Amino acid sequence: MSAAVVALTAGSVPAAVAEDPGTYYRSLTERNRGLIPDAVQERLRTATVLVAGCGSTGGAVVEPLARLGTGGFVLAEPGAYELNNLNRQSATRADIGRNKAEVAAERIRSVNPFAEIRVDTAGIRPEDPELLLDGVDVVVDGVDVTTHGGWQAKYALHVAAARRRLPVVSGYDLSGTQHVRFYDYRTGAAPLAGAISAQEVAEGALWTLLLKVIPREIIPADLIADVTAHRADPDYSVPQLVYASHQFGVLAARYVVEILAGHPVREQLTVDIHQLVSAAAPSESTQRAQDKES
Repeated sequence: MSAAVVALTAGSVPAAVAEDPGTYYRSLTERNRGLIPDAVQERLRTATVLVAGCGSTGGAVVEPLARLGTGGFVLAEPGAYELNNLNRQSATRADIGRNKAEVAAERIRSVNPFAEIRVDTAGIRPEDPELLLDGVDVVVDGVDVTTHGGWQAKYALHVAAARRRLPVVSGYDLSGTQHVRFYDYRTGAAPLAGAISAQEVAEGALWTLLLKVIPREIIPADLIADVTAHRADPDYSVPQLVYASHQFGVLAARYVVEILAGHPVREQLTVDIHQLVSAAAPSESTQRAQDKES
């Protein structure tokens, strides 16, 4: 195990709470009963989920998965919290300067002290992405796509997952829109559905790469306008909103449940929160959850 990887053992349990892992787990998941079948709950208990990137998107799925009863986690994230992350990410002022994966591990442990957690503060290594895939059942891809380094890590992760035939759930928050893409590598599919090559990752512009993996028509007009207005600003950061980021946590958690249950899931799912809420939206678009099955 590298110096960047930390294995966290079970934490202490308050005296008033059952210290037996089985009893604790049954109480923790008691209110899931009737909504999540016993066999699926058991599958969650024994499953390990890799959360690659613990920021806006990946970080949003950590707590829902813990509360659902997921028993094992691998958390990979090289970044530390900054003040400008607090508008959307699950952190507080006290977490500024701390590694995001380590904070996420603490949040899991505060819900389930018996969860098995591995933390890697080096994140996804493009040169050795399979390091974190041992024992993993499902991959949640929240790797940053705003830098070339992030794209290299994302591509390497998908290549490795495809080689291992592991299912991957990816998320993209775009203004008030959350776009989820499911890659079922259990079927032998090509990395990122063959949309991007290693050469394109090495040479392509960030927006060119993004438009190869998400439909152009779902990108909100306000985001396009803001990016266009700041095209010449070298210090520009793409704006992100809390409800779009957290929507990935909701959707990806359900994706994981369905995948572990062996059920088919949508290949692509888009939720435009602004349009869902706005009374000015056309009535036929009140429910804009798109199935883009190919």
